[in-house]
Formats: sequence, C-alpha cells, structure tokens
Amino acid sequence: MAIKTSSAKNKGRKLQQWTRDRILELVPTLEPDDVKSTSMGAGGEDVQLSPAARKHIPLTFECKARKGISVYGFYDQAGDNAPKGMEPVVILKADRKKPLALVDAEFFLKKMVEK
Repeated sequence: MAIKTSSAKNKGRKLQQWTRDRILELVPTLEPDDVKSTSMGAGGEDVQLSPAARKHIPLTFECKARKGISVYGFYDQAGDNAPKGMEPVVILKADRKKPLALVDAEFFLKKMVEK
C-alpha cells in the first residue's frame, strides 16, 4: 500500500527539522535563524544556512526520508565488516555518476563542526 502524500511530506519535514536541530545543537554560537528547514515542495536546499552557519558547515543538505533505500544494506555490511572502533563508510557509484560517500549522519555532522 502506498503512503499518502501528506504522510510522505511529514516524514521528510521531520528529517529536515532533525538536521536543523542537530546543527544548532552542535554549533551553539548559531542563532535559530541561522539554520532553517524549508517548506515542503520549495525549490532549492532543504536546510538553509546563513552566511554565519556556512562558516562552520560549508555544505548543502538534501533530506530524503523513504521507507526503503537499498543503501542501508550496503551500510550494514560495512558495519559488520568494520574492525572494532572504526566508522563504516560506503563508497557508492552509479553509471555515469560521480562516487559518493555514505556515513552515519551523527558522525558526519560532529566531524564537520570539530575544530
């Protein structure tokens, strides 16, 4: 059974808000207006960063919350094969696309704000 459009948008909105909240927690010098979750269906970035926020996190965020994303199997395998204490990373590449790195979001955000 397919998920309702409103439910799908709510899942995406929650992920955007989680990302916004984690950035604000990890960079306590930022103000709430420095990191904003955009409205669903709006074009551009899902989480907008002010110039002050970009000094700490020079990234752009696209948030996707879906029931099934096949990359989780790859990530689980990387975790199963990782030596104790090592963070799993998956390098993905589709035909005619550039390689991408998949890591745990908490790990990634914490590394981005480390000094």
